[in-house]
Amino acid sequence: MNDQPPPGEGRPPTMLDAVLPVAVLITLLASSIILFGAGAMDGPLQVALLLSAAFAALMALKNGFAMSSVADAAIGGVTTAMGPIFMLLAIGALIGTWNMAGTIPSVVDVGIGLMSPAWFYLTTAVVCAAVGLVTGSSWTTAGTLGVAFVAMSKVMGLPVEVTAGAVICGAYFGDKMTPLSETTILVPKLVGRGLTVSQHIRNVFWTSGPALAISLVIFFVMGLNAQPEGQIDTEAAQQALGGVFHLSVLNLLPMLLLLVFTVKQIPPFLALMGSALFAGVLAVFTQHSAVTAFVGEPGLGPVATGAKAVFSAMASGFVCRSGQPVIDELFTRGGMVSMLTTVWLILGALSFAAVMEYAGFLRRLIEPVVTRAKRRGSLILAVNGTGIGLNVVAGDVYVADVLPSRMFRDEFARRGLAPQTLARAVEDAGTVTAVLVPWNTSGAYTAGVLGVATGAYLPYCFFNILSPLLDVLYGFIGFKTPTAEQVGAPAEDAG
Repeated sequence: MNDQPPPGEGRPPTMLDAVLPVAVLITLLASSIILFGAGAMDGPLQVALLLSAAFAALMALKNGFAMSSVADAAIGGVTTAMGPIFMLLAIGALIGTWNMAGTIPSVVDVGIGLMSPAWFYLTTAVVCAAVGLVTGSSWTTAGTLGVAFVAMSKVMGLPVEVTAGAVICGAYFGDKMTPLSETTILVPKLVGRGLTVSQHIRNVFWTSGPALAISLVIFFVMGLNAQPEGQIDTEAAQQALGGVFHLSVLNLLPMLLLLVFTVKQIPPFLALMGSALFAGVLAVFTQHSAVTAFVGEPGLGPVATGAKAVFSAMASGFVCRSGQPVIDELFTRGGMVSMLTTVWLILGALSFAAVMEYAGFLRRLIEPVVTRAKRRGSLILAVNGTGIGLNVVAGDVYVADVLPSRMFRDEFARRGLAPQTLARAVEDAGTVTAVLVPWNTSGAYTAGVLGVATGAYLPYCFFNILSPLLDVLYGFIGFKTPTAEQVGAPAEDAG
């Protein structure tokens, strides 16, 4: 995150200084949710975060920080989100053109033809876990196949919130278990002491593996007991899809191209935009009637119609104009514009987090937690609690990963605990629970692309809830929490 203040600038905060901005944040967030309900995501939550950031800035000024320094810190914090923001915009464009090209409709067509409600949730989680392993990104998995699975669940009359939970469980397991994931690479570097990515993944599996296995059992049982409501006849749905889109294997080419880009380690933004653009161009040739209806200007020539369709789908999303309400509702999605509210939410959360870190408020809140954790179990509990708390207060997964790694690594070394133990605790709490917080970058993104509110899918994110619980349990019973001596790690932090 941000650099520390220059020597001599600002006074160390008191505990009251650190607590007050958090109290203001909680009060404003709770007020916006009470007043606006689900509509709070459309602006009130963002206002609450920005007002909280302003209050934190005033507290920093009270402690002697220069206004220019606080402003620079806030700007610096926001710039750390530029990568995720560009990914958000690219995912919005991709969803729009994949719908227009028939890519998502084709996946839905195949899915509803092959899957029964009894196996649907289990299959969703397993497929998303596999895709997460290949792509190394829970965001990409949710924004592509996750969107298709949510659409399938609507056709099959199954609750979309459960489907979203299955998507998230699988996507985050895959993200945690692959060396392609950013956080999986980042956390071992932060913890240090010679910890490698492969060592980290092997140790994380002891919590992630059982957490996913339990989740799959729950999803299987839920599928067996599922009672679809308002289910559309699958044959009728497939016929309706075939009447709107030209369904063929060609429609899956944008998905294949994205997979190739991922394997070739093309930067995520370029890979997503490349696949989105390819899908838009493909749609002009394979979905002529849908593209013409979308543009709605019969007088335009084919080239102008195609160009306008591609730009519009990427900018404001594809609008399906089939005249069939169910089909139109399912596939009228996407566009960069659809992500702007989420971007606004991220900017507000990171502004608050940046000021809190720069002025020393976050460190002041965490230090007592570190010093009071006297035993191994309580120390691991403290790491998990800090990660979850930072996801709530700071609203960003990188803050929730970076700060606990920095704050606890010396204490873990002093007590002779292996770096694997700290790295797993950081990931199980910081990385995995970020998606459960509505104003967190991960939660805001996932709710935006899946079209399901965070509070609705949260009870079904079994993997994300179980991972930190298992990690804390292991800490207290001494299971798979190696010491530095056992793994041959240096007893002191090598930086």
